[in-house]
Amino acid sequence: MTPILCAWVKMGEFFTVEVDMQTKVMTMLTLQESMNARVNPEWRSADCEWYRAIWTECAEMLDHYGWKWWKYQESDLEQVKLELIDIWHFALSAKLMAGLSLEQTAEQIVLALEKADESDDVRLLIEKLAQRSLETHEADMGVFIRLMQLLQMDFDELFKSYVGKNVLNVFRQDHGYKQGDYIKVWQGREDNEHLVDILTRLDANADEFAAGVYQALEAVYPV
Repeated sequence: MTPILCAWVKMGEFFTVEVDMQTKVMTMLTLQESMNARVNPEWRSADCEWYRAIWTECAEMLDHYGWKWWKYQESDLEQVKLELIDIWHFALSAKLMAGLSLEQTAEQIVLALEKADESDDVRLLIEKLAQRSLETHEADMGVFIRLMQLLQMDFDELFKSYVGKNVLNVFRQDHGYKQGDYIKVWQGREDNEHLVDILTRLDANADEFAAGVYQALEAVYPV
């Protein structure tokens, strides 16, 4: 498969990164489909409002970025990025509902990601992402990628963070999350914090990356 050359913004300048985007998008689509089926085997016929999840996550993202003019606020960019990752889960789910093959869906996403919005205003972009989700019932990939650029998040970071969060969601389901039995805080830290530590140790390009994340979570989870 031919790697795709994409442009990103970092430190105020454009630079190019050659990544095999389509392979990674297909991996993420496969993981998302598996996660959705784990939560509800009939998820494709359940008529889930993925777009509603997108615009509500946008509201949370805007709060983390800061918008209140009547009080002092500092942008929590790490939390903003986490909200963007959460939105990606719902964006992939919405795309999967079109009924195309994984290859066709991945091709569509990659092509859309190459057409970044041109705005430089993060707040307006977040609102535009919410608005477009209400209009189209999907995530606007051009707006999404522009937010990534302005937040200094490259595609590899999106992939690594998405896979990590996806595996954590599966891990939660496997350990009683739906039944209320899951232990979210271990050794005084939330599972998300343990996940960050694990992701710093593992190679996202390894063939068994997702399996490695799951095994590392099992190694530290209290039994």
